[in-house]
Amino acid sequence: MADAPSTRNAPAPIRPDWWSKSVAGVVLGFALAIALSGLFAWIGPGGPAAVNKLQFVMWLVVPIWLGVVSVCFLFRSGRQAWLWLGCANILAHTALLASRGPLPH
Repeated sequence: MADAPSTRNAPAPIRPDWWSKSVAGVVLGFALAIALSGLFAWIGPGGPAAVNKLQFVMWLVVPIWLGVVSVCFLFRSGRQAWLWLGCANILAHTALLASRGPLPH
């Protein structure tokens, strides 16, 4: 009975998939943030040639990236984080490539 309070106060061990989730969030989150901000640049109001849009798009990468990194810890495992973020990257980059098609000049 004397050990019960000491085991309750012991720090929880770091889960082994914590590193996998973190790396997925940092690497794939950055790629996803680049794709989503690029989509906003091409599809957003005014198109890519809008006044002062370049600066806004540049600063848009950071909040999207941090949002993805913070959400990646909600996945049950690191494998799920890699799979979901990988699929999101494929979709976002495909949409970005499709949006860069013919532009009205």
